[in-house]
Formats: sequence, structure tokens, C-alpha cells
Amino acid sequence: MVSVLIVNAQSLQRLGLRMLLGAAPGTTVAGETASGAEAVRLARALRPDVVLIDAHASGADGLETVRRIAHPAHPSPAPHPAPPSPAPHPRILVLAPPGHERHAYAALRAGATGFLSEDATPDELIAAVRDVAAGEAVITPALTQALIDAVRRQDTVRTAGRDVGLDTLTGRERDVLVAVASGWSNAEIASRLSIAPTTVKSHVSHILTKIGARARVQAVAFAYESGLVHPAA
Repeated sequence: MVSVLIVNAQSLQRLGLRMLLGAAPGTTVAGETASGAEAVRLARALRPDVVLIDAHASGADGLETVRRIAHPAHPSPAPHPAPPSPAPHPRILVLAPPGHERHAYAALRAGATGFLSEDATPDELIAAVRDVAAGEAVITPALTQALIDAVRRQDTVRTAGRDVGLDTLTGRERDVLVAVASGWSNAEIASRLSIAPTTVKSHVSHILTKIGARARVQAVAFAYESGLVHPAA
């Protein structure tokens, strides 16, 4: 059973998400809130598998909310900080409305695991929640180019350690990373590179470890930032 914490500033949207996820087989709603600070508290207290957070949530502190949930070992100062949780960190799925792709990219850098457009179908949302809980990253095709464009527009990008991470990849791992950055699924990568699907998963896992990424979408950003893949003009 996948437990979900809903973080959304709109009460009607929270209601709809609660009804949808509560009725879906294999998912349950652990809690809900409109507040970023409350989301951090609930993530620690309830230990959900997935935090489903709207890109609008919490206004200016939305990125800090994502950061504090994704990296609970480094919370913002508090008078009585909660003890570290022995449970795995919850994964974060961001619902990104049209026109907020740059916000979604910033959330990725803060520690989000995946992104889903707000116009996704109910089935797509449920599947995304399950995939994220299982350790897979989710990014909708409609957001892929927008995120690539966001990478191109960054005024400053990380350079320290980036080349080192790229240099640790084998030739086959680079091939797989290029395919991932191109939006191919594991099945497509396996077919096009003539390798087994289990081998693809192994390569992706090794890539994430070597470049210090938590999720597949972060590997996509790394591929473009490192110059391994160049956005189309």
C-alpha cells in the first residue's frame, strides 16, 4: 500500500486528489495540508511513501518545503528539531501547471523526484504515484522540452564535481544516460541498445550513484548541464 501526503493550496483540489487516491487500489492518503511548514512536519510524523505537492504550494517557501522534505537530515533551524527518522526519505512528486516549468526545474534541483502536468488523467496520476513510490522517476513528455529549455536558460550552473561524475561513467553508461535524456523508456533503451531490460535498470542505478543523483529526472538535467547531450536549437 502506497501512502501519500497531499500538499496543495486549493481545498477543492485537495478534496479531488484525496477522493481519487483514496479510492484507487494500492494507494492511501496519509494526510493533507495547504501549508509548507505543516507539510514538513507531517512528512516527518506520518512518513508517507510519496509527497504529492503542487508547484504553487506554500508560495515563496515552496522550494524550501521540497528541500526540507527531501533532505530531512538538514532541516531549517528550529527551537526543538525532531529526531532523525529511521524511515527512508519520502519521494516527492510535483504537479506542475502550464507555464511553471522553471519552478518545476528549481524543485528538481531542491530534491523532487518527478513531475506531472496538472492536466494529466486520473490514471496517469495514480500510475505516477506508484512509479515514484517504487523508486522510478516520472516526467511527462510535455515537460521534457520545457525542462531542457530551463537548463539552457540557467545563468549559472554547477561546475565543481560535474566533470568528475561524467568521467566515472563507462561508455555503455554514457550511452544509456544519453538515451534517458532523450526521453526513452527502459524498454525502448533495451530494444535500441540490444541489451536486457534488467541490464538497463542496473546501468541507470549505477549512473545515479556515480553522478550523485536521487532520481532519473536529475540524471536528465545532469546530461544537459555536463554537455553530454546538447538541446536542440
